[in-house]
Amino acid sequence: MTEVATNGKPIESVWDFPRPPRLERVDWRIRVVHGGATVVDAPWAWRVLETSQPPAYYVSPELVADGALRPSDHRPTFCEWKGVATYADVVGGDGRVAEGAAWTYREPTPPFGEIAGCWAFYAQRLDECLVDDERVEPNPGSFYGGWITANVTGPFKGAPGTSHW
Repeated sequence: MTEVATNGKPIESVWDFPRPPRLERVDWRIRVVHGGATVVDAPWAWRVLETSQPPAYYVSPELVADGALRPSDHRPTFCEWKGVATYADVVGGDGRVAEGAAWTYREPTPPFGEIAGCWAFYAQRLDECLVDDERVEPNPGSFYGGWITANVTGPFKGAPGTSHW
């Protein structure tokens, strides 16, 4: 029998996630709130599962609130699996800006083609991120953007001292 966490989802260890990473669609409600405004309220998302990291969730651009994203000064970065990521600032309802808090792959590598133009968000930089009705814990550190829920177990790459993993 599969062990289930308090959020009703099967328990998953990030050390059982694949390398290279895998993309999967989930029919879970994804929400992002910043500055009192709902930035995202999506009925489904893509998630990327990669060894040692909590999942990163990607939502279709039409599910992001109008005016919530603006171009960022954050330099593009390169992922060996997904390609070149570009960034956006997230503008909250109160005008507060979370710089470089969202990213997208405009032209991802073929295995990740379905997330082209979709947006992911750093929980570390935003007021609240939720999977279904569970508030997520951000991935430790500031580089990885994974979301930790009750069913995802570590240890997680990203905290100080883990860059050599």
